[in-house]
Amino acid sequence: MIRVLVVDDEALVRMGFSHILSAADGIEVVGAVSGGEAIRTVRELRPDVVLLDIRMPDVDGLTVLADLRRMPDAPVVAMLTTFDTDEYVATALRSGAAGFLLKDTDPEQLPHLVRSLAEGGPVLSSKVARTVVDGYLDAGLREPSAVRLTDRLTERERAVLVLMAEGLANNDIGDRLHLGTGTVKGHVSAVLGKLEVGSRVQAALIAERAGLLTPSQGDGEDAR
Repeated sequence: MIRVLVVDDEALVRMGFSHILSAADGIEVVGAVSGGEAIRTVRELRPDVVLLDIRMPDVDGLTVLADLRRMPDAPVVAMLTTFDTDEYVATALRSGAAGFLLKDTDPEQLPHLVRSLAEGGPVLSSKVARTVVDGYLDAGLREPSAVRLTDRLTERERAVLVLMAEGLANNDIGDRLHLGTGTVKGHVSAVLGKLEVGSRVQAALIAERAGLLTPSQGDGEDAR
């Protein structure tokens, strides 16, 4: 059972996300709170996944993200926003957000995206993918270049990175490469360390800029 916490300043958004996710198999919404209650609620309820509004009047979503990422056994955090050109997206990804979703995400897709997050896959709405890539790189990943970063990887680590960028979870990567899940976890940790990033989304963006992905690997409703 995937335990989910929804954090948003709008009660209607909290209600809508909670209703959709609670109806899905294998997902339990353990809480739906405003930003000011987020840290306390996470400590009390220990959710696996937090869907966090990036802009809230009572507390900055990026501040909440930073606090969550410093916790032991931190939950996976995906940022929510209404805007597909939100200037805070790049900062959120550099700060360790595992994904970025628009609030008008297709309700039928939402449970799948949450499952992908829980399994370690990156989630990036296709509507904002290009904005995210450009903004993220403009904010500081052009030097050292993506190619130079990926040159640090072994052949096996590069193969793992490509599959991470496709949105595969560790067990799926293991099946594709005929590796145990523990071995895959070790490779993923090595990839993130060598690329100097904190999340799979960041790694996927570097893979794209380094030319490791074919056009079809970036297509689809969502990158996840």
